Amino acid sequence: MDIYYGVVIFIFGLILGSFYTVVGERLPEGKSIVNPPSHCPNCNHRLGILELIPVFSFLFLGGKCKNCRSKIPVLSTIIEVLTAILFLIAYIRFGISIKLFIALIFISMLAIVIVSDIRYMVICDEVLIIGNILIFILLIINIGFKASMMSLIYGIASLLIMLSIKTLGDIIFKKESMGGGDIKLMFTFGLVLGIPSSVASIFIASFIGLPISLIMMKKNSSHELPFGPYLSIAAIILLLSGIDVVNVLVNM
Repeated sequence: MDIYYGVVIFIFGLILGSFYTVVGERLPEGKSIVNPPSHCPNCNHRLGILELIPVFSFLFLGGKCKNCRSKIPVLSTIIEVLTAILFLIAYIRFGISIKLFIALIFISMLAIVIVSDIRYMVICDEVLIIGNILIFILLIINIGFKASMMSLIYGIASLLIMLSIKTLGDIIFKKESMGGGDIKLMFTFGLVLGIPSSVASIFIASFIGLPISLIMMKKNSSHELPFGPYLSIAAIILLLSGIDVVNVLVNM
């Protein structure tokens, strides 16, 4: 039965991952996420059912549009696979529980954030607001109203910490060092992970992103790089690994 649920959640992750790509691609531009139906961005060919199967369609088509043979962006396939794998790991970690649904919403939000931030350097408020509301409701069900209010305070504190870091960065570099979306994202991290882990996510994200940033800056020194994807990866690692940041620091 556990294997059955695992397979279902994995497939569910593949399907939702495909949808999250659409949301991340269209929402920053103010486009509808349902109309027009999925199509090739190059020739506007409307995708048929066999062209909409997550991952497999990309492989069968050789990564190219069936109609005009232009390359299909690989990001959508990466998000599909990544979402499915993370959903499965979340199920293994939390089982069928309220914590699992919180984790799935958290992962879903960050999948969309990764797409929109990579494509447009934008983290949409709509995604954060809807996700945070759903998570807060589930927290109330899981741990009660009083404890949930503390999580809310942790979210605000994490946001203020990130805002302080941005302000300091602006002063040091004499330009905007971080986007507003990254700061708002920290509220979600504090809400779900608590203050220590949300702060730890900043350092982990910097560690992950540094070598990639250096390579990209070497190619184009004026190119701005999104920080949201690195923050998202770091937060997901902390959530699914269950690392107790405070305990790690105490025993260092």
